[in-house]
Amino acid sequence: MTIDRDPHVAYQKATELQIQKNIEHLNSLTHPGCEITFPIEPSNPLPAPDPNLKVFFFDIDNCLYKSSSKIHDLMQVSIVNYFKNTLNLSHDDAHQLNNTYYKEYGLAIRGLVMFHGINALEYNKLVDDSLPLQDILRPDPELRQMLLDLKRSQKFDKLWLFTNAYKNHGIRVIKLLGLGDIFDGITYCDYSQTDTLVCKPNPMAFERAMVQSGLSNYENAWFIDDSGSNIHQGLKLGMRQCVHVVENEVNEILGKTPDGSIVIRDILDLPQALPEIFCCEEHSK
Repeated sequence: MTIDRDPHVAYQKATELQIQKNIEHLNSLTHPGCEITFPIEPSNPLPAPDPNLKVFFFDIDNCLYKSSSKIHDLMQVSIVNYFKNTLNLSHDDAHQLNNTYYKEYGLAIRGLVMFHGINALEYNKLVDDSLPLQDILRPDPELRQMLLDLKRSQKFDKLWLFTNAYKNHGIRVIKLLGLGDIFDGITYCDYSQTDTLVCKPNPMAFERAMVQSGLSNYENAWFIDDSGSNIHQGLKLGMRQCVHVVENEVNEILGKTPDGSIVIRDILDLPQALPEIFCCEEHSK
């Protein structure tokens, strides 16, 4: 058996093998909600802004699943490995640079594109697409039921995914959780548009979510996220209600909980935090 002595070659081969395993597993899913029923790409033409439209925006990572699942930690390992192998950095330097870019721009890839000329789609493939999410995430019937109850309340016209991840990762998480038939659309960070690569908390990312969903004004928007910085921006823009998910303690890199937000430890606590939005119309009269 031939052993690859070049660590860069070994890294590439191991990553490619894991990606293939991930694809095969995703194609084998049969549980409810494993198929996406909402459009992944923005409609063309975009919907006309509706002044009466009410939208609830949902972050995905560390929001629709618990941060204690350690997917974030797994992702950080993958990112640091990418930094080390692509930029030829030591482990400590890669870790520090990753934290710097994440804190400054909301995503490491923004710094990589801006200062290192990295191909964002190649980065996504080797980092996010290579994560063995199926080893951690499973269908969540309780979360599924809660979201179905929210839809049936008819308090919102749309439930909309709003993520800093590229579409591949976001869609894979939703399929694994069994939520693919619940949401009405997704706004993701488009890694193919490196000249306009924007993500939360940049207000342009919120503007993109508004336009793609058909929302006319932020007063008709509800928003849930695990990032204090993202929640702060939502409140600054005038969103009706912003919910900060803090499972254990605030991650300082993601920003402190801003005044005016509602704090919950688990997304399943949403009915207790905002019981009024789960009340059916006929029962609220």
